[in-house]
Amino acid sequence: MAPSPNDAAPAPDAPSYLIRPDGARIAYCKTPGRGPGIVFLGGYASDMTGTKALALERFARARGRAFLRLDYRGHGQSSGDFADGTIGLWLSDAIAAIEAAADGPQILVGSSMGGWLMLLVAKRRPELVAGLVGIAAAPDFAEDIERMGFAPEELAVLRRDGVLRRPSPYGPEPTVYTMAMVEEARSHLVLREPLPLRVPLRLLHGMADPDVPWRAATRIAEHAGGGDVRVHLLKDGDHRLSTPRDLAILEETVGALLDGAAG
Repeated sequence: MAPSPNDAAPAPDAPSYLIRPDGARIAYCKTPGRGPGIVFLGGYASDMTGTKALALERFARARGRAFLRLDYRGHGQSSGDFADGTIGLWLSDAIAAIEAAADGPQILVGSSMGGWLMLLVAKRRPELVAGLVGIAAAPDFAEDIERMGFAPEELAVLRRDGVLRRPSPYGPEPTVYTMAMVEEARSHLVLREPLPLRVPLRLLHGMADPDVPWRAATRIAEHAGGGDVRVHLLKDGDHRLSTPRDLAILEETVGALLDGAAG
């Protein structure tokens, strides 16, 4: 039987929960509206209460569009231990939430790791996707981890111990990386062959991004099939792209895709 959302009606702004076949509880917040709607896919170790997710939610409400944000297992208000997560598990959570809580093809907005997941959704379940917007998208980052700013001694610890706890510039808690995640991710790479896409793709990336080099955006564009692919580089933009200017560009980008989509 396919998973279904919890039947209990949540309080305003409180999450609903999707119960997965293995018992995992996936938290999500759904804003009703017309389609195509917008789905926000957050980054590695982030959650659905970030600046970009909430800004897009307000944007969707103002336009009367449906909106969905979620926490993968081990993230935010979802159940599970983050260190047990993998790209495959988080992808399955995203697809299950879209199937259960969204109606028809959606504009997927993926931030950092969420940009990897959105490309995987488009590749494996194209009927769920009306358009794609990557924000500092980081596909294949687990395989390319040597180029993501990790020091040799950090990589040595990861390979020796199977886990690395790395100080995070975005909060007091360290970010956890596991060799299990890295190894499992090899079955989900998207930039080792042409990436067939049948929908518009927009890639926003800061050239001052210290975490994911901006050339990742041009690499995605080179691999993407289809002609409607555009890269927008922000010279002084960082990894988060959460300033008022950045959010205005994001909303303009998503709005243009909505205007160009049927519905």
